[in-house]
Amino acid sequence: MTPQVVTIEPTQNVKNAARRMTMFGISSLLVLSKEGLKGILTEKDIISRVVCMGLDPQKVRVKEIMSEPVIVVGPEEPLERAVELMLTQRIKKLPVLEQEEGNYRLVGILSLIDVAEIQPDLLNSLKEMIEQELPEGEVKFYVS
Repeated sequence: MTPQVVTIEPTQNVKNAARRMTMFGISSLLVLSKEGLKGILTEKDIISRVVCMGLDPQKVRVKEIMSEPVIVVGPEEPLERAVELMLTQRIKKLPVLEQEEGNYRLVGILSLIDVAEIQPDLLNSLKEMIEQELPEGEVKFYVS
């Protein structure tokens, strides 16, 4: 996982969010308020919910277009299970939250690119796992 997570507040406008993504060279922001993780804002959210609708990104608030609820994992989750979750839920980023005394603390974010860079053998493990779970002839995609 990447421990440095770029976040934004839900009350910020989408123009500021897009600028923040550009500044850090990333494709999503975690949306945090004082109460904790509220959502995730992705490039896809901005394109489909602002640009395609012809809305003014300076007037639209992040909370109005962010994706929610956010699927998360704990830091002790096995990497294979985290990646399986990402694939089955069709998500590219997975926030990692740690529970401390009843509260949750954001400790990082896992992306499919992180996995590909450090675990090339994981792709073969996932391929085997997928093939075992689906009956013969029902594989919907292949990992090569």
